[in-house]
Order: sequence, then structure tokens, then C-alpha cells
Amino acid sequence: MKDDISFSFEFFPPRTEVGHIKLKQVREKLNRLGPKYFSVTYGAGGTTRDNTRDTVLEMLAEGLEVAPHLSFGADDEEFIESLLHTYQEAGIKRLVALRGDLPPELSDSRLVYANELVEFIRARFGEHFDIAVGCYPEVHPQASGYAEDVRYLKQKLNAGADYAVTQYFYNADAYARFLDECDIQGINKPIIPGIMPITNLDNLVRFSDMCGAEIPRWLQKSLSDFESGSEDFLRFGEEVVSNLCEQLIELGAESFHFYTMNQYEPTANICANLGLLEQV
Repeated sequence: MKDDISFSFEFFPPRTEVGHIKLKQVREKLNRLGPKYFSVTYGAGGTTRDNTRDTVLEMLAEGLEVAPHLSFGADDEEFIESLLHTYQEAGIKRLVALRGDLPPELSDSRLVYANELVEFIRARFGEHFDIAVGCYPEVHPQASGYAEDVRYLKQKLNAGADYAVTQYFYNADAYARFLDECDIQGINKPIIPGIMPITNLDNLVRFSDMCGAEIPRWLQKSLSDFESGSEDFLRFGEEVVSNLCEQLIELGAESFHFYTMNQYEPTANICANLGLLEQV
């Protein structure tokens, strides 16, 4: 039943005052849609760590349920533990624990993998935080194979993570196949589909090349028929992603995590198309 579908929204921390003002407006409107929580990303190597923290604490002060992203990256254990204490004392109950990207000058012995971060959090904070981790229905770019990638997910969940959120994808069969492999390997914790609205073709191609997400040939060719970012482009993209979500619901998905790119309308329109909202 669609009445049972929940959803969450992801933001990246703004870099400018204009971006800061826009994000406040966007999250105020998106909060009216009744999300389970918001998350805020943590740049590669911890590059946005202070901005992430400040954005998270500001949102918390507004009464929003918020989950900071976190990785070791270039930070040491002492810093991460201090940041976690800050979140705990502020009342944060959720985290998204991800693999960090190490600068090349740092030793490979530094803790970096998500399962290590999850173990670190559980060892010091017990069950205080509800922890999400990432996963890849179309295989992580650095994984040697599909089964290995699922084994890495199992390590993260066995380390104490509560659920996983997928990288975005546009092929429902990939998600179904991924769930089957997770079942084979004994994974029984929730796997929540990550959903990326389509708003700009060049950006989507660039993001997908970096993260290993596949844009089906038919979809890329169809999007090329429209001017990127035009009203027709956006409406077509919303239709495609809405249809994808419908297929995922048929496969048993009970929650979605939207990569909003700090925009309101694309995500809200998809939720409305799915009948999750009375009005946008």
C-alpha cells in the first residue's frame, strides 16, 4: 500500500550565502511533505565537514529529523569521535556511515572503510545512533565483481549498520537482482532504493561516470531529444523516475531516499505522481 511508503531527502551543504538561503527555503517546503528524515552529505575526504556539521545543527534547531553523513576520509579517530560526541549531545539519532576517500599522501593503514567506521561508532556509542550505509545495485566502480560487492555490504551490516541505501539507478531489474543476491548471502536488513530525479543531462552523465550508475541507452537517447533543463525535459524525467518507483514498489520497496540536489520541485512532483501526497 502506498500509504505505507516512507521517504527521506538528501541535501549537500551549501557553499555560498545564496545557496544557504535557497536550502533553507527548499527544506522548509520539503518538510511539509512529511519525510522520515533529511540527510546531509560529507564531501570526499571530509572536505565539507564543518559545513556539514553547521548545516546539520541548524536543521536540528529548526526541529527537523536529520542524519549527518560521515566518513573517516582525511580525519583521524580523535576528530571523528569528537564530532560524534557533538552530534550525540545535540540530540542527533541517525548517521549515514560511508567509506572515506584518503588523500594519496596519507598512510593506507588509516581507518577508511565503512565497516570500520560502523564498528568504531558502535564500540564508542553503543546503540545510540541508527546507522545507514551505502550499497551499489550496479556494482561499485572499484569492486572486482558482483558477489564481492554484496559481501562488502554484508560486512557493513554485520558490523552494526541498521540498513542500507542504494546508489541511484534507473533499471528496476538491477535492484531486483541485487535483492536476490543479498538474500542468497543471508542479508535480511532493509535495502532502501536511492532515487535521483533527472534535472540536467550533462550533470547526470558526469555523476554516473563517477559513481558507476548506468544510464540506460534508451533513456540517454530520449533525454537528448529535449533541451536539458527545459520544462519538457523535466516532465519526461519525472515520468521516467515515477515509473521506476512504481516498479520498485511492486518489487516490495517500502521506502525511498531522494537525492534532491537541493531542489524542491523535481522530488515533490515525483512524490505527487506516486500518490504519496495530496498536493504539491
